[in-house]
Amino acid sequence: MNSLTMNTTSHKALSHLDWLEAESIYIMREVAGQCSNPALLFSGGKDSIVMLRLAEKAFRPGRFPFPLMHIDTGHNYREVIEFRDFRAAQLGERLIVRSVEDSMKRGTVRLKSPSESRNKHQSVTLLEAIEEFGFDCCIGGARRDEEKARAKERIFSFRDEFGQWDPKNQRPELWDLYNARVHKGENIRAFPISNWTELDVWQYIEREGLQLPSIYFAHTRPIIRRGDLLQPVTDVTPAGANDVVEQMVVRFRTVGDITCTAPVESTATTVADIIAETATTTISERGATRLDDQTSEASMEQRKKEGYF
Repeated sequence: MNSLTMNTTSHKALSHLDWLEAESIYIMREVAGQCSNPALLFSGGKDSIVMLRLAEKAFRPGRFPFPLMHIDTGHNYREVIEFRDFRAAQLGERLIVRSVEDSMKRGTVRLKSPSESRNKHQSVTLLEAIEEFGFDCCIGGARRDEEKARAKERIFSFRDEFGQWDPKNQRPELWDLYNARVHKGENIRAFPISNWTELDVWQYIEREGLQLPSIYFAHTRPIIRRGDLLQPVTDVTPAGANDVVEQMVVRFRTVGDITCTAPVESTATTVADIIAETATTTISERGATRLDDQTSEASMEQRKKEGYF
């Protein structure tokens, strides 16, 4: 068997998850090699859980060459925050948490009303944290299949000295060559799982046997219907006088701020069940679960231009 045949045979042995994993590890190592002070955004959600496993494979047995950071709205699901803290402690990695509530106390975030969603205001707190710690790169778990504005992102996405994103002013990435050079005050957002899909994420979670917050699996929860979406009844999102509250079996496809993250009806109690559901769904992840993506005022592209993930 000649070398060409051997190489072809070896390539055929790799699954699509192997290829995606290798690309993501390469990207993470490029961040570590090119950036002097990066951070990995970790919320406790499924995409950032995958990112932690990729970081383990890229850098263990050594410590990660970056801290973990979460921008907390103060209105996140308890199960997810508890898992965030558990997983960071389990890995023995430094976790930095900065809160939108702190920005509100400083007066840099002002809500129009007490009931306004804090989700879009994470941009302010993130930019404050980047300045506080002098981060020149934030590694995020965004994927291009999530939303149209996400699909415009480079893998190394440049942000100017104001932390803002201009989709028309991004660097070419020919032949997987990435450029993280920035002037003082500028920074990069790196997205190692850009080319993954929601189905890829779940298949990888199954393959790696990764732990997850319980709300990703089917459970009974009080729900109010908001058009085609479901809104959980919580202390943050209480039922109104005219609302009809139903006890429904649901799970979350994505997790975030309570005010804008909707569950979906589901009986999936295992990762295999979720993979089967994901493989047959015709509604995008954000289209099915994000209450704040339903209006042009809250468009993802505008928020990203202002500094959002």
